[in-house]
Amino acid sequence: MPNAVPLWRVIRDDLRARIKAGILKPGDKLPSTRELADQYETSPVTVRKAVDILIESGELLGRQGMGVFVAIPPASDR
Repeated sequence: MPNAVPLWRVIRDDLRARIKAGILKPGDKLPSTRELADQYETSPVTVRKAVDILIESGELLGRQGMGVFVAIPPASDR
């Protein structure tokens, strides 16, 4: 399967689609890494990679000890 898409990309794209569709709204807290890993039937490391990329891009916001939240877009993007 040389053209197989890495699972972290599938997770990243699915989370992006949920945000865009309004299923996940600004300020919503994501399930825990363990819960997402169970949902996507993969390891927490794979989920963490997808989430970290979305944090780096500003689509999600990680709060130490509180969790990961959907970022509130800047006023110019609303």
